[in-house]
Amino acid sequence: MPAPTPTDIRELILTVAREQQPKRPIDASLQEGTLFREVSEQLRPHLSQETEQEILTQWHELMRTGYFAWGFNLNNPNPPFFHITDRGHRAVERLSRDPGNPVGYLRHLTEVAELSDISRSYLGEGLDCFVAGLYKAAAVMVGAASESQVLELRDITAQRLAQINVPEPKGLGDWRVKTVLDSLHHLLDSRKGAFPKELREEFEAYWLAFAQQIRTTRNDAGHPSSIDPVREESVHASFLVFPELARLSCNLSAWVRDNFK
Repeated sequence: MPAPTPTDIRELILTVAREQQPKRPIDASLQEGTLFREVSEQLRPHLSQETEQEILTQWHELMRTGYFAWGFNLNNPNPPFFHITDRGHRAVERLSRDPGNPVGYLRHLTEVAELSDISRSYLGEGLDCFVAGLYKAAAVMVGAASESQVLELRDITAQRLAQINVPEPKGLGDWRVKTVLDSLHHLLDSRKGAFPKELREEFEAYWLAFAQQIRTTRNDAGHPSSIDPVREESVHASFLVFPELARLSCNLSAWVRDNFK
């Protein structure tokens, strides 16, 4: 087993907290020392001073960014007692694919889609921003990752059109991603009758909704029109829909490459 990375340790802390949180009123409350003992035990082969310090670093980051908070109730408001916050609960409920757990999120994404290096680099930085509570930056990064997927599909489509001597539709080569997105949708929508049933249903259900969700959040952050903050919930939703958009983009790219006529 390789030495754990900081994101591996973060995932383990969240996993242990989920397992140890009280399910019934008579269950023991969450306590810092109990969690540390279990995390240390699971990391035993690699437990060193450096690893212990990284456990503390990830623990304090989870506290700082609001996944955990001190205290169990008003009778026990201080350390070693702690509780999982609403934000923390959103993460642990779907730990295997939540952006609050980058390791699990990327593991899930790898199972459903193959990203380009460009898209993966933006997404990775977006996850770093999200867990640090930098929601505007995270929104821009996940938006850029989604736009990279769209542009990659555009390039594959343009190559295929050139191979079969079909003129490019208006807007496909435009510098504006929104224009490219509309052009792609119009072109693919006209060919969806040739899609396999599953791809056609996926295209009809997800293309416009997913692209709109991510672009709206990105534009709110990148081109602000008010002082209202970009909300964590909106950025969280963008990350949750991105794997489906990436899978759809990959499936469409494969169909265009092999079947577009």
